[in-house]
Amino acid sequence: MNTDLLKRLCETPGVPGHEERVRALIETEIEGLFDEVSTDAMGSLHCVRKADKDGAPKVMMLCHMDEIGFLVNHVSDKGFVYVQPVGGFDPRNLFSRRVLVCTADGDLKAVMNPGGKPIHISAPEDRKKVPEVADFYIDTGLGAAAKDKVEVGDYVVMDEPFLEMGEKFVSKALDNRVACWLGIEAVRAAAKDKRGAEIHVVFTTQEEVGLRGARTAAFKVRPDIGIGIDVTLSCDTPGVPEQDRTTVQGEGFGLHIRDGSFISDKGLVAEIDALAKAKGIPFQRTMLRAGGQDGAAAQQAAAGAKAFGITVGTRYIHTVTEMIHKSDLEAARDILAAYIESF
Repeated sequence: MNTDLLKRLCETPGVPGHEERVRALIETEIEGLFDEVSTDAMGSLHCVRKADKDGAPKVMMLCHMDEIGFLVNHVSDKGFVYVQPVGGFDPRNLFSRRVLVCTADGDLKAVMNPGGKPIHISAPEDRKKVPEVADFYIDTGLGAAAKDKVEVGDYVVMDEPFLEMGEKFVSKALDNRVACWLGIEAVRAAAKDKRGAEIHVVFTTQEEVGLRGARTAAFKVRPDIGIGIDVTLSCDTPGVPEQDRTTVQGEGFGLHIRDGSFISDKGLVAEIDALAKAKGIPFQRTMLRAGGQDGAAAQQAAAGAKAFGITVGTRYIHTVTEMIHKSDLEAARDILAAYIESF
């Protein structure tokens, strides 16, 4: 397994609208893997492996590059940096975090904390309150000099290393650098002479703020079949009812049936189900009550397309401790490679 690639993808900063570093890493990694590579106006990276015959079906794999983060909206006279979120955060996960402020002149190490009194001088009732995201600020340690280094529009990501823990990977931004890894490694694993379909792997932008890059990319490609590749919940942890766990880690890739944005094509779900069983690739069917993913954009582009989702169960999504099981990631790669070869 190409662990080094996943590590580099996760540790490279890139929030919605600022995915250029992730895109540059992918461009270097895929050299020679595709027949055509281009970048659209939204910043999505389009990679095409041509078919060996005219009129072949167009299969689009959508893998979003962005991670949740923040954009700077104000720097105070004392150098405290205030931000607006791009992506969904639970404020309970933001206390006392190390962050990276990404500026045009380089990255600054910093810390994030909420405004208000610390524990030694706060009242008991103060400690029960959960601040809003807007109550948090960032301290670069530079004091007033931060005003000369940080501008409105600069972006901020969590600053935590990628870890390998037993059979698990832990990192920030596994959502959705997992899909970026899969988009590369599935094509790399697929047989080179199996070119019955035109494969479009598109590394999309701004998914975390509304599937924006995927919408424009899918309208350009107009696929016959769309595959939304993403993480999904793995709530196989204490305190969550069994019916809400979504996936169990170590039991295979997620064959995504529905979420708040789309319902997978019934025929394609049956096809992937049969293919996985024939190949001995472990999987589990998954559904989410809410949320969305790029597969919806492919399904709804232009006159529409058939679509389904392939997911990897992830614990602690939208935190710096996102966790996946290695075997689930391998299973997702294997089913995608097998599907490419099936045409």
